[in-house]
Amino acid sequence: MKIVLLESLGISQEVLENYANTLRSQGHEFAAYEKDTSPAVQLERAKDADILMIANMPLSGEVIRGCKNLKFIDVAFTGVDHVDLEAAKERGVAVSNASGYSNESVAELTLCMMLSLLRNVPQVEARCRQGSTKDGLVGRELKGKTVGIIGVGAIGARTAQLCLAFGCKVLGYCRHPEKNPVPGVTYVGLEELLKSSDIVSLHCPQTPETIGLINRERLALMKNTAILINAARGPIVDSQALADALNEGRLAGAGIDVFEQEPPLDTKHPLLHSKNALVTPHVAFASEESMVMRAEIVFDNIQAWLNGSQKNIIL
Repeated sequence: MKIVLLESLGISQEVLENYANTLRSQGHEFAAYEKDTSPAVQLERAKDADILMIANMPLSGEVIRGCKNLKFIDVAFTGVDHVDLEAAKERGVAVSNASGYSNESVAELTLCMMLSLLRNVPQVEARCRQGSTKDGLVGRELKGKTVGIIGVGAIGARTAQLCLAFGCKVLGYCRHPEKNPVPGVTYVGLEELLKSSDIVSLHCPQTPETIGLINRERLALMKNTAILINAARGPIVDSQALADALNEGRLAGAGIDVFEQEPPLDTKHPLLHSKNALVTPHVAFASEESMVMRAEIVFDNIQAWLNGSQKNIIL
């Protein structure tokens, strides 16, 4: 089999070579490239591949259909909305993801954003550098707050556990709470969660139903002292509506790690110029530990697929 990795997995060259050499010792060919989002470049690199590996780089139907030998796409990411699954289905190409690798890293950054916004960390840090004081910037504690989690899957559940450890009341909203109930989480409707929460944290997948889920009308349901965290997918939130709510004082703060497109962003993006917005360039999933775990999962996916037993099945 020819296996082609189309972008970095965020691990050292030594670790990557160890995985590659294992595959080569089994008689397979392995090639790795730096990220290039051009479909023409991707197709040239992958045209003879049996297995394609990507992380969060878009993989279009043009590339999938153009790879005539393609049998398996191994996605080193949890979400797969950047892959043309219809094209994969049409071609009979199997698809797996790396579910579970970033549960801890995303949950921890989510808590970091909550604490930073509650305690005004960016503002007081700037004050300190300016030789000033905390006057007017005394923050709030996380303990005792009501945290609403939209999407109580693996990452949402871990976030809930961390919030519970801080002494929060945790509300949850998801389609099937009965399947994997999380101890300590009270499941409620979306409207009740938005109205009751001091902090709303998004951990749902991007689907046709969740695009624009947090819009102008739903933001209006939230307390003006509330905070919104989005470490899920950018299109779940209407960015302009959120920016307006922040700038008009209808929301106290927002922590945003994901946007409608992958960073770098247009510097005119509304959330880059909003009051009390803490923004990061899609880093929640990326820690040294999570990158190592991700590599373990995706190369294990390949070994399983080669042995006729697909893991982490998407298609």
